Amino acid sequence: MFKAFFDWLFRRKQPTRTVVAPIADQSGFEQLNVDAPLRQPSTEDDSTASIATYLCREAVLGRDQRIAGYHFMLQEGTRKRIRNSSRRVHHLFAEVLVRDLVRADIGRLLGHRLAFLEVPDSFLTHPCLADLPARNTVLIITPHPEANGPDIKELVATVARLRQTGFRLGLPDPMLVAEFAPLLPQTDVVVIRSPTLDARRGLQLSRFISDAAPQARLLVRDLPSLEHFRFAFKMGAGLFQGPFITSREDWGERDLGPNTMRIATLIGQLRKNGDTREISALLKQDGALSLRLLRYVNSAANAQAEPIGSIEHALSLIGHDRLYRWLVLLVCSTDGNSGRAAAALETALVRGRMMELLAKDQDARQRESLFLLGLLSLADVIMQVPLDKALGPLALTPEVTAALRDGTGPLYPLLELAIACEQGDTEHERLQRAAEACGVAPDVASSCHMQALSWAMEIQQ
Repeated sequence: MFKAFFDWLFRRKQPTRTVVAPIADQSGFEQLNVDAPLRQPSTEDDSTASIATYLCREAVLGRDQRIAGYHFMLQEGTRKRIRNSSRRVHHLFAEVLVRDLVRADIGRLLGHRLAFLEVPDSFLTHPCLADLPARNTVLIITPHPEANGPDIKELVATVARLRQTGFRLGLPDPMLVAEFAPLLPQTDVVVIRSPTLDARRGLQLSRFISDAAPQARLLVRDLPSLEHFRFAFKMGAGLFQGPFITSREDWGERDLGPNTMRIATLIGQLRKNGDTREISALLKQDGALSLRLLRYVNSAANAQAEPIGSIEHALSLIGHDRLYRWLVLLVCSTDGNSGRAAAALETALVRGRMMELLAKDQDARQRESLFLLGLLSLADVIMQVPLDKALGPLALTPEVTAALRDGTGPLYPLLELAIACEQGDTEHERLQRAAEACGVAPDVASSCHMQALSWAMEIQQ
């Protein structure tokens, strides 16, 4: 992970000023606006507003609590109205979602992970699906009350063709949506929601799926806490989604490990603008850390005529600011390299990078503060210690501290937006409020979000 991060950090002093292209074709949004105009029928103003649509994603974890894939979705301000709209409108949203992901080069982005997409049953014959990376894509079929959908025999044949090309099939809870039962033998994932589960129903559902779709994994969504995750785990579920990924526990008795404390001491010295000789002496007290730093600087600075052979030379080359960012990331990664902590670290990296991209027109110090805010927003979850202990040694600025501890200050609104982009399926109103508070357009938020996700995944390879 650190080689890729240091390569990125070393090559430039400022984030690349990316020209953000609109996520969706304007014609698609115009058609959506015709079929599902966003207006209040009770008001006298009969004008039609433009649809504010955001591309969001939520992590899906496997039984090892590592990220197995992402549920991608479009989100907008009238989700309930769209859910109750015509089949045509659902098709338009599905097509915009697919086009967005293709434009984001989702196949390269995912690697070995999966993309979970909800599409109407009648959308499975749409030609745009051929542009998706089939081996990485799980198409979760959703029913629609309109009667003009495909009959079940036609649907079985369509699914068989898609599976031959590599796509995987997901179905909603078969005990609630019985019309898709003939598809169960071809099903790879069965999706259920945590609020509908209890011990009796969970046992019934597990037995039913074991008989009807023995190769399918159970994906449980909307898991609010680790307690609910553990229940779904014991029930035999293989995939897990929900707020539990970033939920807190009682870590009051835990302390930072010795390796983390040594790095934290270095960070404190840096923030006090310590003398290079003092910092070098502290680094030399940790032989493994010194060797790591030299290796990464040599790797990233391969244009140098001679290799870097001393800590002093390395420090003079990279400077305090870049060393500080690397050490903060190292603090998070030292105790966050397994299970749910690794998933939380990736989420934090996406937050930090997205906020940095959204602030591309601000000065370097402001962008640095926003990146650190995003990275440290899950510091306690990553390190599994109380937040005070996680942040205490890092000598943060008052603005970053206020955002992390109290959810206040000038930096917090962008963090709120980054968090809302992770929870689009249930937090659409929060997302729109956050974007409006920051003055960020939907296409810009979506593009920066996807760029940040791509970056976070690349630096961890």
